[in-house]
Amino acid sequence: MPKLKLPAPPLPPGVPKPKPKRPGTPKQTPLDVAADAGASAVDWIDERTSLSGGLRWMLFRKVPKGTNWFYTLGSATMFAFLSQAVTGVFLAMYYRPDAAGGAYESMRYVNDEVFLGEFVHGMHKWGSSVMVILIFLHMARTFFFGAYKYPRELNWVIGVALLILTMAMSFTGYLLPFDQRSYWATIVGVNINGTGPLVGPYLSDFLRGGPEFGATSLSRFYAIHMMLIPGAIAALMGAHLYLVAKLGTTAPPWIRAEKSDAVREEKA
Repeated sequence: MPKLKLPAPPLPPGVPKPKPKRPGTPKQTPLDVAADAGASAVDWIDERTSLSGGLRWMLFRKVPKGTNWFYTLGSATMFAFLSQAVTGVFLAMYYRPDAAGGAYESMRYVNDEVFLGEFVHGMHKWGSSVMVILIFLHMARTFFFGAYKYPRELNWVIGVALLILTMAMSFTGYLLPFDQRSYWATIVGVNINGTGPLVGPYLSDFLRGGPEFGATSLSRFYAIHMMLIPGAIAALMGAHLYLVAKLGTTAPPWIRAEKSDAVREEKA
């Protein structure tokens, strides 16, 4: 059946007519059309948001000589946090913060009944330990390379806050299975917090949500673990990345020492 060809709409006055296609022009394949559509969509978004300039400023910058694999520890820590966020959302779909047995039963259901549930739970459980190890290594690299000095003091302070929040996220997540081990270990941890000076007793009461551990304690730990700490980490991580892009990274100390000797010889 021949295709029905509709007449072209009339052009407004002053607009030149489109030129006819040259003979031999290759016909566009569906992949070319899809690629052009994707480029058009990106151009449409960039025209209205001007994000391309910010992305170029963030991603394309000079890297000092001597940069090595130690400089990837920060990115590895951020990847571990994103992995924790994704697997945490999956677990939250099944988890019930019910101290009367619902919390333990929901985790048993995830591990025994849900497809790939035990795998995702394992990623979340062991990923928290990986994130703690990576952020400690990243802080150690920053300290020994002297990257905390002027003008990066604020970035160091934000990094310390991120380290504390990471430890707090691990502590609050330990109670959520609400089995015997997590229950008694968390009570010990909260009692240790209560022995701290000045704010220690208030912090202990706040975490318990009352004089004794119970349903309120579990709900409070769940809210802190799922919303408060991840939101604070995401905000501080954005500020940390902004300062890294603005100030750049430092060269390793042995490279800076070689440069100082060369400059001293030139002056002499």
